Amino acid sequence: MSETTGIGLPGSPTTLFDHALRLHQLAPGEPLHRDGEPYPDDESHRHRKGPRTPEDRHSVGKDAAFILDAHFARNSALPGELADAFHDIHIPIHPNEHIAAAAEQADRERVRQTGRWLVRHGTDRCSVTVGLALLAAVGTADDIPLIQTIGLLSNRFGPLAAHAFESRPGGVEALLWLAERVTGWGRVYVVEALCRLDDPAARPWLLRRACDGDFLNGYFAGQVATVARLHEALADLDTDSEMVDHIGRLLHLMSDCEGMGLTLAHYPHSRALLEAHARHVGSLSPTNERYFTIAVLTQHLTTEPPEAAGCTATQQEALRDTYLEVLDREEWTETARAGFTADDNRMRWLADHRAPQLRLRAFPDRESDTEE
Repeated sequence: MSETTGIGLPGSPTTLFDHALRLHQLAPGEPLHRDGEPYPDDESHRHRKGPRTPEDRHSVGKDAAFILDAHFARNSALPGELADAFHDIHIPIHPNEHIAAAAEQADRERVRQTGRWLVRHGTDRCSVTVGLALLAAVGTADDIPLIQTIGLLSNRFGPLAAHAFESRPGGVEALLWLAERVTGWGRVYVVEALCRLDDPAARPWLLRRACDGDFLNGYFAGQVATVARLHEALADLDTDSEMVDHIGRLLHLMSDCEGMGLTLAHYPHSRALLEAHARHVGSLSPTNERYFTIAVLTQHLTTEPPEAAGCTATQQEALRDTYLEVLDREEWTETARAGFTADDNRMRWLADHRAPQLRLRAFPDRESDTEE
């Protein structure tokens, strides 16, 4: 175990909960830096060779369930006895039927107390994961703050935290709180849970904030557009710049997420979204993000067949012309050039790697390169 110290007693290993809480307190409204990695137990996990994932996927979680069954069969067994019990076996980070069954077959109050102790006091990610799985199975509303905090370490604990909230009353609010504070894979787990719930309370957030621009957003961008009924909200774009920007991110992601999620080619309202975005984005002030989003959409409309954007050839040409007119405006051109000078990676990509067919006034003297 790592001897890194934190909120706990001097010289004692830092619990993963305290590690997450300390980082959260540094920036309460934002995702943890690097998703909280490295964790306090990093040293004991970084170089180990196992345990391996069982070849039979149906047996995943059985070893952990066996340990739990034996523990709960002893009335005198204390939660702390499980602190290092799972380090040498494979522990799934996603909901698992065997661990859930072990939780549901034992005394529920005792299972809850054990899960709470492991999540709050565990110094090994394996035991904390099992504790979180117990709370996901039999936890109550009282466990929401505990699960939210450990869920901030979302690459590891996001799947079970999202599952716990998805299956509990009040889970939508808890998921929305967590969604604002996770990125990467953690955001995938949480947003997908919100989409499955399809709760009206989540729709405003899904319409405006679900996609943060990470490539992994491609796994859920199409789900968000569908569940939030984005095509029904287009009338609000005149007064909602946040939604305009979010639609731009969604369109960008759905233009390049083949094999991940729903693409523009298969989303039934692609043309309507593109036309609405093209009409409204030009009324906003230029930023590097807006310029880049419009440019990559224009490239898609230039290099791909019309059906890839759910359009006819005539509609595709009209959309491309509308976007190009915005991109070539003086103020937008100056913004892009300033971004390039400031070494903005998006502007550098456009300058160096855009398709040869995409001619942009902002970068007239640079040769296009199709290789990234």
